[in-house]
Amino acid sequence: MASSPTPAVYPAPKSKRRQPVGLPFAEAVQSYARQLFAENRSPQTIERVYVPRLNAFDSWLGAAGMPRTIEGIRREHIESYVLYLQRDAPGRKQTERPGQQPATVSIAFRTLRAFFRWCVEEDLLPRSPMEKMRGPSVPEEPAAILRAEEMERLLKVCAGTTFEDRRDTALLLVLFDTGARRGEVAALRTDDLDWNTNTIHVAAESSKSKRGRAAPFGRKTARAMDRYLRSRSRHPYAEQPWLWLGKWGRLADSGILQMVARRGDQAGLPGLHPHRFRHSFAHQLKAAGMATEQVMALGGWRDPGTLARYGRGAAAERALAAYAHVAPGDKLR
Repeated sequence: MASSPTPAVYPAPKSKRRQPVGLPFAEAVQSYARQLFAENRSPQTIERVYVPRLNAFDSWLGAAGMPRTIEGIRREHIESYVLYLQRDAPGRKQTERPGQQPATVSIAFRTLRAFFRWCVEEDLLPRSPMEKMRGPSVPEEPAAILRAEEMERLLKVCAGTTFEDRRDTALLLVLFDTGARRGEVAALRTDDLDWNTNTIHVAAESSKSKRGRAAPFGRKTARAMDRYLRSRSRHPYAEQPWLWLGKWGRLADSGILQMVARRGDQAGLPGLHPHRFRHSFAHQLKAAGMATEQVMALGGWRDPGTLARYGRGAAAERALAAYAHVAPGDKLR
């Protein structure tokens, strides 16, 4: 496995002075994570967003010869790290040019800012080194949605009768029909299905919003689910409570991620991610004229701003469709 390149440093030089004595950054991160768990924050967000990004910053500090205690970290160290992320950090793929995407850099910045704010609240620091820092700008890019014809291509590549075909068809339709998050879908159990109302019950503990909800699905999804459950009943791990099964038992959210990417490649949709289904769900419901509060209730959103961002990618399309019914010139005699 190739070693990571030595990070470039901007603009703070390496210090020859002894490192300040104080609380190691890594230890503070552990305490921060424990408190986040105690506050019932999303485990997935803690383990996959906050902690990895904070640990990455700590590793960079060490490689750059900078202070690794919370008391020793200054604004210029964080500015240097942000520039490293923007210009020299490896991309997601080896073929990509150096430097991370603006949205990724912004997440790292906001994660650090929240951490140092917590340090102040816990009286570990008198003030945050990021107190007057402004986050890097993020160009507004419309989120891609999954078109009906693209969904049809996905369903076509898993139109067989094998267990995987039945499962993948049902799972893709659940994502498309309910807009549920990947973690919410992975956490479903067989008894979370309500055939009387054609809904799945999203448990509060699996939801990012920490609110349980009923997510309805349509007739085609119900038929696909029924076919999958018949196939599932013959699976070696059929007695497990989890709705989605793989070769070795439960199909975890990482398995769903891999399945969606694999089926996307087969359908000519490279880079397909489960969250794209959620963007499409918001667009479809808004295009149908559903009120924002109704869409939020069905999709489990708590912030209207988040929903607005999800549906913004196709907002112009919806506006054009609506305009066709109210064109002012057409009302003239």
